[in-house]
Amino acid sequence: MGKLNTSIYGGMTTVTLSVHVSDIEKLFREHNRALIAFLQCRLSSHSDAQEVAQEAYLRLLTLDNREDVESLRSYLFKIAGNLAIDRLRKRKVRSDFVAGQSHDEPMGEESPVHHAMAVEQVAGIRKVLGELPPKASQAFVLHVIEGRDFGSVAQTMNLSERMVRYHVANALAHCRTLVDEKEMP
Repeated sequence: MGKLNTSIYGGMTTVTLSVHVSDIEKLFREHNRALIAFLQCRLSSHSDAQEVAQEAYLRLLTLDNREDVESLRSYLFKIAGNLAIDRLRKRKVRSDFVAGQSHDEPMGEESPVHHAMAVEQVAGIRKVLGELPPKASQAFVLHVIEGRDFGSVAQTMNLSERMVRYHVANALAHCRTLVDEKEMP
């Protein structure tokens, strides 16, 4: 069983992962279809199911106390189920926000507070994207922000889907590291 050492792009943080990669690969080979089907039933979207599954595998790969987990398969499905719930909550918040906006304010008008928040969020996103390698940044923007599927991004960037997934995963891992750093006291 091999160990994997990797670093997150951006030069700011180095993360050492000690996982048994072959266990995760075996888990992927044997249960990925079932995981995607499970998530697709919950999310009603094949592309969302694939994204959530990818995030679940990434979390499993970066798990600190792997020896505390009795069943990797069960834990993977639990992680994926929780991520699906998070995604459904975000959908609801977005739809509630849009519905509230349509009732509260005429279209095209926004309050100064909303404008300031949007400007701050865009500045934060630009900063994070600037810390990423160019291909990871471009893949992240095309897939996550523009909502394009991996195949479309692969064609645009003249890369394989696998490489696009790799770049997006690195960008997500970088974002996760930054969020975790902000949450630490």
